[in-house]
Amino acid sequence: MVLVFNFTALCRDLSVIITNKTFTFAIDMLKEISSTQNTYIKQLVQLKDKSRERRKRGRFLIEGLREIRLALKGGYVLESLLFCPELISQDEIGALTHQQIHLISITKEVYQKLAHRDTTEGVVAVAQTKSHELTNLQFHNAQPLVLVAEAPEKPGNIGALLRTADAAHVDAVLIANPKTDLYNPNIIRSSVGCVFTSPIATGSTADIISFLKANNIKMYCAALQASKVYTTQDFTGPTALVVGTEATGLSDEWLTQSSQNIIIPMHGAIDSMNVSVAAGILIFEAIRQRQLTNDK
Repeated sequence: MVLVFNFTALCRDLSVIITNKTFTFAIDMLKEISSTQNTYIKQLVQLKDKSRERRKRGRFLIEGLREIRLALKGGYVLESLLFCPELISQDEIGALTHQQIHLISITKEVYQKLAHRDTTEGVVAVAQTKSHELTNLQFHNAQPLVLVAEAPEKPGNIGALLRTADAAHVDAVLIANPKTDLYNPNIIRSSVGCVFTSPIATGSTADIISFLKANNIKMYCAALQASKVYTTQDFTGPTALVVGTEATGLSDEWLTQSSQNIIIPMHGAIDSMNVSVAAGILIFEAIRQRQLTNDK
């Protein structure tokens, strides 16, 4: 049973300090969920473990205070906050959000069933997914800088790409032919929540190429064939920097449609580097050029 209370009326019981604010939570604290066999907990475990369940239900889990704060900053809607009083104080929970939300107390055993990481922050949120259709993407910058990754599969690489995109404050990240859903716990973890901070859209390679052309964005594709050194190119206009996988690189579809193929010179024994490292080099060269132009 879920009852709705005015949160200020519960401050004394929850030991939360509120200053000149009224929060309204839907609070389910009439009993503690102490069993890992609880039906609701089993459903949440499925959300954590199965991409199919996340897509079907339009829900996913977020673990950790930093990640939850970034999701809220990114406009995500939280439905529930499950917290373990042994690991996190109630005032930290109360300070997280002004949204109407179910607040549920769980035991450490239940928390460990839901947690993906070894760290013990003691809080997990249930959030609604967002649409990542290309048609929903709008640019507020007349000279957008876009990162495109084709067919990334490893969550660690995707997370690193998203952290780089956040650090550079790119206008969007486009993922062509995605192999892993964005709400995979490993992506959330490896991106340290940056999956929530940059506009992201997904689609087929053909759809993304059409989208970039429709928006007059030049495509600079990282490739070995017919390439020019990246520092010789002008990235100050509307620019998409396109990277592929380390194993196979970019598909021919990108290479034939590219405005210019670009290369990062290698000075060692190998001819490639980690995709997130390569993307970082290219993105921050574009940032450097744009800063020089603005300073003139």
